[in-house]
Order: sequence, then structure tokens, then C-alpha cells
Amino acid sequence: MDWPVIVLITSFVILLVLNVPIAFAIGISSLLTIFAIGDIPALKTVAHTLATGIDSFTLLAIPFFILAGQLMGRGGIARRLIEFANILVGRFRGGLSYVNILTCMLFGSISGSAVAAVSSVGGFMIPLMNKEGYDRDFNASVSITAATTGLLIPPSNVMIVYSLATGGVVSIAAIFLAGFVPGILVGLGLMIVSGVTSLKRNYGKGVAFESREAIKKFLIALPPLFLVVIVLGGILGGLFTATEASAIAVLYAFVLSVFVYREVKLNELPEILLQCGITTAVVMLLIGTSMAMSWAMAFESIPQDISAALLSLTDNRIVILLLINVLLLFVGTFMDMTPAILIFTPIFLPIVKGLGVHPIHFGILMIMNLCIGLCTPPVGSCLFVGCGIANTTITNVIRPLLPFFLAMIAVLLIVTYVPFLSLAVPQLFGF
Repeated sequence: MDWPVIVLITSFVILLVLNVPIAFAIGISSLLTIFAIGDIPALKTVAHTLATGIDSFTLLAIPFFILAGQLMGRGGIARRLIEFANILVGRFRGGLSYVNILTCMLFGSISGSAVAAVSSVGGFMIPLMNKEGYDRDFNASVSITAATTGLLIPPSNVMIVYSLATGGVVSIAAIFLAGFVPGILVGLGLMIVSGVTSLKRNYGKGVAFESREAIKKFLIALPPLFLVVIVLGGILGGLFTATEASAIAVLYAFVLSVFVYREVKLNELPEILLQCGITTAVVMLLIGTSMAMSWAMAFESIPQDISAALLSLTDNRIVILLLINVLLLFVGTFMDMTPAILIFTPIFLPIVKGLGVHPIHFGILMIMNLCIGLCTPPVGSCLFVGCGIANTTITNVIRPLLPFFLAMIAVLLIVTYVPFLSLAVPQLFGF
């Protein structure tokens, strides 16, 4: 192993152990690697890469979708979706856990943020489930894992980042469409675990089904759900690009939250815009430093070395995909999704393409793996937010989380070896 590679890996790990923010850990380790290479003029190239890495029309969609999600989160959307989900699945044994999962799937697909789903849906559902006699740690586990489904069901910011990481090989529309079936399957897997647990612990039933009430709640929930139709329909219909769709999503969310539901006041907009700016700045800094690290890795031929190492072990497609899944699951435990996608897509995508794996299919596998990392220590954002809302500790939640982890991994393996599940919808639309 070359000296610069040792510097890159060692410095990055040490910085993570010291709890340095991930963006700074990536940037500092990249800088140290350039010094180890000894090519000081390359620093200008890295600085240029960091700046141009975020100079992309496609990336403009991210702050717009973040703003749309925050408007939806503050606009009472979660409560209306919860009421609709309660009518559909609340009548079953353990119905509130199903309501939690289904609402996270619906809300996550609108907001595109797992943390927003935990805070908005979990903030309402966890206290309600506590009141109805469900175990607090079980309730937190449901909210933490269900929130990740929104990253698979479009629109999703991480899917935009993956499209960028492939250099445009995978279009945003194609990866959006590919996430529907896997996202639904993850939700069903979590529901199965919730159902079994509820039967064992005799958690109560919810409301009875009434067709008239169901229609009423559906009509109330229809306006926010229509956002997905606007975004995907406009992109697939060629009416606008993904970036333009994100701007339209902001306008729609603004009208819905401020003028229709009237739960967001005009004097609250500066605070919402400030929070959106802070979140966007964090994401863009991650993207910029990740681009710099990718350049350093490419300079040292690290992707080619990893590819050669994997293929020297075996050229069996099943084994290679299993090894990549294991590596991504490990990466997801200590690295945020955005830098992980930007850094590891150039490494693994050429390998899987050589084995005949479709780039769209691999993108879904990568996102599914990293979604699990959001629920695991030491840096799982959904885990920390969920525990905070439930007023419990990570130690207490880990045990009830395990069955949900197993369900997510089981669905991951199914999707890994049945490409049709992620490719059927995109192929239906000609991708």
C-alpha cells in the first residue's frame, strides 16, 4: 500500500474517532494526502475541484427540495397523513405501528428527508403509541427505521447525488422511478416485524374502518400527496427538469402550508429559510469535500486497486455483490449518505458494471445499504433524533431495533439478487 493511501485512510479514521465533523474529516484527510503525494501544485486542482464540485445546475434541486420538505413539515402535513393512514391500517392488531410506518413512507416521499420524517411523524406518533400502551423503545424503533423509506420513495435528495456521482449515466428520473418498489418492500418488511411483535405483546387495535370517513381523510391528504405526481409527472412528461420540478415543489408547498392549511405564518418564513440555508450549506460542504477526496483517490488509483483486489478474490457476481453490500453496510455506520455516495460510487460502479449489473439497480442497492446506516451508531442521525423524541437511550433501543434491521437486510438481499424489482418501473417508462 502506497504512503499517500495510508495517510488518507489513517487520517480519516483518526479524525472520525476524534468526532471531527464528517465534512472537515474528509477535507483535512484529502489535504494531508496531497501533501503526502508531494505534488503541491495539485492543491490548486483540489481547491478547484472542491469549488466546481458544487457548481452544478442539477444540485440546485437539493436546496429547493430541502425547503419544500421544511414547509411541508411545518405545515401540518404529517398530521393529515397520519389521520389518513390511521383509517387504512389503524384497525389491525398493533395498528398504530402500521400507521407510523405508512405515514413515514408517505411523508418521506414528500419531504425527501429521513430526519424530517422521524421528527415530524415520530414526534406525533411516539407519544400517541406510548399513551396506548405500546413499549416506548419499540415505538422509537418503528419510527427510526420507517423514516428511511422516504429516501427510497421519490423525490429524494440522495438519488440526485447518486445521479451526479455517475456523471449523468443514470438520470434523476430513472433513479426516482427505481425506488418505488424497493421502498414499498422495505415498508412491508417493517410492517411484518411490527405485526409479529404486536401479536406477541398483545398491542391494541385502533379505529374501525368507515368508508365515508376514509374518503374524507383521503381527500384531506390528497393535496400533499399530489406533490409527488407533480414532480414525477412533470419530469417524465418532459415539462421541466428535476431542478425546475424542485422549484415548483417549493411553490406548491408554500401555497399549501401558508394559504391552504394556514399553519405556517409569513413571519415564520425567515426562520424556515435560515434553517434551509444551514442544511443546504452542510450538504454542499459535504459534496465539495467529497469531490476533493474522490480526486485524491483517483490520483492514487485507489478505485482501480480496490476493483483488482475484489476481482482477485472471485469473479462470481453473487459473491461480489454480497461483499459490496457488507462494505457499504460498514461504511454507512460511520459516514453520512452524501459523501459515501460521492466517494464510493466511482469505486464500485465500474466493478458491478463489468459484472453486468445495471447502474440504476446498483444505485438503489447503495441507497438501501446506507439507509440502514442512518439507524445505527455511532453517527446514525435517525437513531439519535428518534431516541431524543422518545426520551430513551440508544442502549435501550438497540435490542428492539434488531428485528427491524434483519427485515431491512432481508429486503436488501432480495432486491440485490432480483434486479427486476428495481428496474421494472424505469423500464416501463423507457429507461
